[in-house]
Amino acid sequence: MFNRETLIQELNAQSHWDLIVIGGGATGLGIALDSASRGYKTLLLEQVDFAKGTSSRSTKLVHGGVRYLAQGNIDLVREALYERGLLLKNASHLVNKQSFIIPNYKRWDGLFYTIGLKIYDFLAGKLSFGKSVRISKKKTISRLKTIKSKRLKGGVVYFDGQFDDARLAVNIAQTCLEHGATVLNHCKVEYLLKSDNGLVNGVVAKDLETGSIYNLYAKVVVNATGVFTDDILKMDNETANNLVRPSQGIHLVLDRSFLPGDDAIMIPKTDDGRVLFLVPWHNRVVVGTTDTLLDSHSLEPKALDNEIDFILQTLNRYLNKNVSKKDVLSVFAGLRPLAAPKDDSETTKEISRSHKIMVSESELITITGGKWTSYRRMAQDTLNKIIELKKLPRKACVSNNLLIHGANGPVDRSSHLYVYGTDRIAIDNLIKESPELGEKLHPKLEFLKAEVVWAARNEMARTVEDVLARRVRILFLDAKVALAVAPKVAEILASELNRSEEWKLNQIMDFNRIAKKYIL
Repeated sequence: MFNRETLIQELNAQSHWDLIVIGGGATGLGIALDSASRGYKTLLLEQVDFAKGTSSRSTKLVHGGVRYLAQGNIDLVREALYERGLLLKNASHLVNKQSFIIPNYKRWDGLFYTIGLKIYDFLAGKLSFGKSVRISKKKTISRLKTIKSKRLKGGVVYFDGQFDDARLAVNIAQTCLEHGATVLNHCKVEYLLKSDNGLVNGVVAKDLETGSIYNLYAKVVVNATGVFTDDILKMDNETANNLVRPSQGIHLVLDRSFLPGDDAIMIPKTDDGRVLFLVPWHNRVVVGTTDTLLDSHSLEPKALDNEIDFILQTLNRYLNKNVSKKDVLSVFAGLRPLAAPKDDSETTKEISRSHKIMVSESELITITGGKWTSYRRMAQDTLNKIIELKKLPRKACVSNNLLIHGANGPVDRSSHLYVYGTDRIAIDNLIKESPELGEKLHPKLEFLKAEVVWAARNEMARTVEDVLARRVRILFLDAKVALAVAPKVAEILASELNRSEEWKLNQIMDFNRIAKKYIL
């Protein structure tokens, strides 16, 4: 079912689609799923791998955005809190409730944040994750063992969601396939096709594995390419203005000893005016994020020295356990596609995170902005817009009660394999059939050889990077270990995908080049 050869055959067999989506991040996948689940013939094309860019590099939060509340953006917060509740229900194996503590060092902070978070709770309504409460200094120290106690007055506890972004993307891609969509990674859109009257009616795509070129036609084409939005808009119209300005956010990953309890920390005011999070994730701690406007975009952005220093300095102001560069297991940078500022005075934290849907003169549909939490709502709005333009027949949206692949049943988090949800049984069976697949990829980490086989057979992983960055997340959790296990993963993949020795060596070289950017 998740077989690439079968999916490529569908490109050969089907030249006309209802909808073609360009981009396989959260937004594009959400649109493909909404479209396919409504019954439209849907094709999604992603130039590298699902969630390769922004969508695998988030702070791993499913949240309403406490910061947007401080900015007075009530509607955005309410919408995101509603979507947060749906995500917990529809992807229960990947989303969980997470408690956050805001440490208070000024007398009035406790009162200020308690009132703000009571509003946050109220806006969540029936989908609330739990009530926020003030706690004493003693309680704050007992729950946050590494927090600095000098001048600490107490803390405020609130609840939000935490998830695995790239795993959710892969599961949404699988759900698209289950609803009849054709979804392909490593397949790049080279050009847009237009009818005699100048309307976009398809794409020219290249399968990057074989070099084959396909002319694919559709009633509507959606540009959901995030920071690459302007590249597609310029295919449509060479003189188009830039809509998107990339802003970089980086994250450092640390050992669990820097945050040993069950709570996350939210530092509400840093020197650059953003909030900083320390979030438990896969038995490590993710710390971020920064906000740096850039002039260009790339598939592998690199953390800047001043961003790394900023996070380390902020951490050391709040933690009693000193953090230095040598403690960083992995550093990853992601680009946010912000609406291009109208003038130079606008700062990134003031640019709206709400999404925008635009229709070009050629009737190319472009969606920008938004965040992971509201991916489903963005998709619904996009499809509704397409129907409103009479480009597709009216069909109702069904995604708010649609279970994502793998979600159905109790989640046992005692094993790291919980992220596979209902697929975990099949992975256990793989190990029963071939006990050597139960071996760890590396003694320092929990991940198994069976997961690589599963990724190749059932999760559309085609490269070492697909596996180590977005299927088993080792690159994000411990980049040096990822380098060490790359040859082993290449060996398993070459066997699964029937690849040559030369392919294997190239894969290891390619991966090493990328992985070095994740090591300080």
